[in-house]
Amino acid sequence: MKEFIEFIAKNLVDNPDAVRVEEVDEGENKIKFILHVQDNETGKVIGKMGRTAKAIRTLLSAVASKQGKRASMEIPDKIKKESTE
Repeated sequence: MKEFIEFIAKNLVDNPDAVRVEEVDEGENKIKFILHVQDNETGKVIGKMGRTAKAIRTLLSAVASKQGKRASMEIPDKIKKESTE
């Protein structure tokens, strides 16, 4: 699943070398993935009104359910965090 997210993200951004996916095991068949991209390319993986991110999450859920697991994905927005502090 980690490779699946990396593949999609690398094809969406201009700098695929900066894509990094962190996998966090939350127990009881739950996995959380944190997708890191360059700050200026966060919008490309989120998409307009979050549609791209929602589509990735939908596909991720389908892949995870085939393996009997539940998966979620986070895309941290560093620029937004800095402006609120």
